[in-house]
This record gives sequence, C-alpha cells and structure tokens, in this order.
Amino acid sequence: MSANSRLTIAAHALTWIGLYQRRGHEVATSEQIATSVNTNPVVIRRLLGELRKAGLAESRRGAGAGWVLARDLAAITLLDVYQAVEPGPLFALHPATPDPECVVGHGIGPVMTAVYDHVEAALRRELARTTLEDVLQDVLKAS
Repeated sequence: MSANSRLTIAAHALTWIGLYQRRGHEVATSEQIATSVNTNPVVIRRLLGELRKAGLAESRRGAGAGWVLARDLAAITLLDVYQAVEPGPLFALHPATPDPECVVGHGIGPVMTAVYDHVEAALRRELARTTLEDVLQDVLKAS
C-alpha cells in the first residue's frame, strides 16, 4: 500500500503560487506549477479544481489565464488544504461486516473507531497549527 501524497502536492502547489505572486507575477499556469512538483499538469489542474471549490484558489480564464490564491498564505492552514483534498475519513473499517458471533469480530469496530477518532483529532489539531506562510518561510530557510 502506498502513501497518499495529495496533501503534499496541494500544499506545494499553493505555496508555489503564493511565492510566484510575491515575486510580482499575477497568475501561475498549471504547467509552471507541475514543473516544480515534477508531475503532469493534469494532476495539478485536478487538485487546483478541488482547492478552488474549497475557496483556496481561483482560476482566471482568457488572456493571462492561470491560477491565483483566493486567500493569503497566512490565512490558509494545512488543515484547510487537507479538508479540500481529503474529504473522507483517514481510516476506514472493514468493507464487509465481521462475524458478529466472533468475540473479535463483534468488538473490533467500536474499539478501532475510538482509536481512529483520537488519531484523526490529533492530526487535525496539528494541521491547523501550520499555515502555508509557515511552510513557505521554512522552505526559504532551508534553501
């Protein structure tokens, strides 16, 4: 099973757009962003579409078409990005109901749900503490 990179790619794209705009550019194209991420522009367009629906990015059409931030980097948390690109729960229970006659099958669902709820709450708290401005500043320090 491979790890999901959607949050990382979405945060990368938005942070890149923010830096690009600070450097005096009005809009960023999905091709430019894809070059930084090292992925296909279609992947970027799909993610940016989800970020647009969440109110984090805006697209411009026509001459000078491209993407801009809908809010300042300091006003976007990693939790905002996570909720935009990962709308479902972090973990899931069995796809089929376990055997209710088995002691483990009967009790596993409620036990794992409680654990998963605590893990997800901790994840959300941590993501809410970091803005994309924080990410950009740390990236620039590391350069």
